[in-house]
Amino acid sequence: MTGTPVRLDLSSPTRGPRGKPPQHFVDLTPEERIAAVTGLGEKPFRAKQLATHYFTHLSSDPSTMTDLSKASRDKLAESLFPPLLTNARTLTADGGTTVKTLWHLFDGAKVETVLMRYKNRSTLCISSQVGCGLACGFCATGKMGLTRNLSTAEIVEQVREAARALGAGEIPGGPARLTNVVFMGMGEPLANYKAIMGTVRTLVAPTPDGFGMSARNITVSTVGMVPAMLKLADEGIPVTLALSLHAPDDELRSELVPVNTRWDVDEAIDAAYHYFEVTGRRVSIEYALIRDINDHAWRADLLGEKLNARGKGWVHCNPIPLNPVAGSKWTASDPGVEDEFVARLRAHGIPTTIRDTRGSEIDGACGQLAAEEDE
Repeated sequence: MTGTPVRLDLSSPTRGPRGKPPQHFVDLTPEERIAAVTGLGEKPFRAKQLATHYFTHLSSDPSTMTDLSKASRDKLAESLFPPLLTNARTLTADGGTTVKTLWHLFDGAKVETVLMRYKNRSTLCISSQVGCGLACGFCATGKMGLTRNLSTAEIVEQVREAARALGAGEIPGGPARLTNVVFMGMGEPLANYKAIMGTVRTLVAPTPDGFGMSARNITVSTVGMVPAMLKLADEGIPVTLALSLHAPDDELRSELVPVNTRWDVDEAIDAAYHYFEVTGRRVSIEYALIRDINDHAWRADLLGEKLNARGKGWVHCNPIPLNPVAGSKWTASDPGVEDEFVARLRAHGIPTTIRDTRGSEIDGACGQLAAEEDE
């Protein structure tokens, strides 16, 4: 198979509406929040009260803000907490502990989240763009094209809604905290770098100015946007970096992941290793196993050799049985082939764990629900 070079414009949406979300409290720095409330005729300390309601109590509903007068809270909520997400559809699996939600945005655009509750943690997979412009052939979101980037507040609202549902005991198992966030939903996170970093800073900021999460529990995924990977290494926030590789050879990867024609396999792996060198954080290599396409034993050997060529102990590999997209020619590898692929990687000394594929019965791969609604 040979890949055809693709010219990619990563700077702007490729199609669809280009609505700009209304400014939200989350889009403002703590200092800007003070300026916003005083500009509305309120005392500066109201900004901290609002932050406490949003980040600690997980509420933007003015009726819950009983420490403010009704007139003040209605005015502040109307100006600073415009509705950004509307729950359009919810599907559950695994006894209700996996929840996939289709959200309508202010302009009618659609994004998805997947909340997965485990015994000792709760993980939310969030979206960073409406669609995606990178056109990976096996990806439901890639088939949609890119409509627009999400704002920081639109991304953070996905997190708050999940944290609120967990805290309120709406997910089976009783009240719980959201412990992990992964940028592995719709979109290429590093193509929306400014909003992604605004979100990360909000997630890790101590309460009441943010959610107070550990950077180690936040994973940012990329298909290999090398300049942004290098920039992320210098941010000083040690999130986990996940590189979606899917093939160790340029010929196949350029077909599966067209951005490989701009930054090839070795450049992407070098950038991932640089991230490890700068941050000390082990990098995850994501690898969707596709039957008879990229699941050959020799490709596992080549991947192991390439990763070890940079050093030892810097990487962890997550093979992922492909969640098939309706109408796609590709499907998941046979279990025996999957086992052999994993064994080959481990033989090279690469720590390898098959990724949990929760939610397959509810179209768990992000983009499938939004695409279905558009049909």
